[in-house]
Amino acid sequence: MIFYFTGTGNSLYVAKELDEEIISIPQVIKSERLEFAADSIGIVCPIYGHEMPGMVKEFIRRASFNTGYLFVVLTYGAHHGGAAEIADRFIQSVGKKADYITSIEMVDNFLPVFDMNEQMAKDKQVEKHLGQIKADIQIKKKGIQKASLAEKAAHKMYIKMVKNAPETIWAAFQVTDECVGCGICTRVCPAGCIRLENQYAIHNPEKCQACYACVHACPKMAVQFNLSRPEKNPAARYRNEHVTLCELVRANDQTTDD
Repeated sequence: MIFYFTGTGNSLYVAKELDEEIISIPQVIKSERLEFAADSIGIVCPIYGHEMPGMVKEFIRRASFNTGYLFVVLTYGAHHGGAAEIADRFIQSVGKKADYITSIEMVDNFLPVFDMNEQMAKDKQVEKHLGQIKADIQIKKKGIQKASLAEKAAHKMYIKMVKNAPETIWAAFQVTDECVGCGICTRVCPAGCIRLENQYAIHNPEKCQACYACVHACPKMAVQFNLSRPEKNPAARYRNEHVTLCELVRANDQTTDD
């Protein structure tokens, strides 16, 4: 049993590779009772600013896991910043214990810094690392991935950079006149932050998870970052090649109660 959170498909792909029974956190978190029992329970999610998304933290905080083995796999694109140790501290702070936490490098979807074409062209040896993680989980290996000095430095640099920034700094999006009101952005948003008004997308950053699903899924590239620096490649967008748009919609859609 694996619970997952995904924006552009990386974590969904990892979850599918690790187990047949996968459950979307944005969908299940709407339940009043979050009690789960299984021989092995996993959580797969990306890291933003080297930490798990707020929704994933809320899920872990509220959920009850009756299992002999709890593991966490964190997907990232450039630096993990000691994310496994950071996640471990959070999990312990809410009275739970993870047996195994690790990370896996994949395509980074942060458009202002990374060119998606360049990212997709890099050989990050995803399959090799994923195979090792799968083998670890099968034997119920225990341990928390340690952070190198370089990764710790990367996290300190990030903390310094965002120290005085508003909470919504990474959720500052704008919708251009290219918007055709197709509604795809509303259906891939795991937090229900986007609605259509007069067939035009309106983004509310209040509960935004900064997953960038809306930015990458828009067929007209009408949802864009509203940051002071331009995108590295405005013509490029990303979705994990093993994940379909329909799968992202099923995972994240908050527009219905189905």
